[in-house]
Formats: sequence, C-alpha cells, structure tokens
Amino acid sequence: MLGEIKSVHPGEIIGIRKAAKARRKADRLACEAWNARMLAFQGPAQPSPALGDALNAGYGYLEVKCLGCDTHQSVALDIVRRPKTTPIHELERYMRCKLCSEQRGYPFKRSHLIALRPTKISANDPPSKWWPGER
Repeated sequence: MLGEIKSVHPGEIIGIRKAAKARRKADRLACEAWNARMLAFQGPAQPSPALGDALNAGYGYLEVKCLGCDTHQSVALDIVRRPKTTPIHELERYMRCKLCSEQRGYPFKRSHLIALRPTKISANDPPSKWWPGER
C-alpha cells in the first residue's frame, strides 16, 4: 500500500508516500500559523487546525492557561475523546482546571488556549509566553 499507485490520467503516477509527506508539511504549516497567531495576538482561535491535522503534524499537546489560577497545563491530544475532524478551538469549552474546580466545588471552565506543542510542559521546555510578553 505504501508503493506507487496510478492516476486516472495515463502517464501520471502519484506516490502515496509523497502525498503523505505533502499532507504532513501542510498540516505542520497550518499549526505553525495558528501558533503564531495565538502567541502574537492572543487569538482569535478561529479558524484552527483539526485535531487529526495537529497530531499528523507532530503536535501532540495543547497548552492551556487557567484564568483562575494562571497556571499553564498541557493536554495530550491523542487521548481527547473527540472526532479527529474537530477543530482545536472547539476544545476550549471542555477544558477545566482541576485545582480551581476542587477549590470552588464546581467545574471551573474558564481557560484560554495558548498554543500547540510537540512536547508537554517541563523544566526543560517551559510554558509559552504571549507576545508582547507576560511578565
């Protein structure tokens, strides 16, 4: 299946690997454009790449900032129970901060999407900064 396939038009040969590579590059560019828009202008989050496109581009995590306690968290996109065609911006309404929810006694859902990330937040890979800069 990963070999060459023939097109409807005689003489044209389209490679599946070549098409998959082009799709991955297009998905990566769409995710990078969305990240630049989110980090530079703090939105707008719409339009956004689809969940499957972000995973295909190598972005496995979504960085979210809680408005209640100002913590940054990374959410693994491969465990999200939504169709792969779901736009990333639609996930914002489902994000809940565990710390704020426990403190308030009800689900606290106020959060902002920050950016797509290839790795989760760690000491070596700190949270993203909004430009012109959070201090």
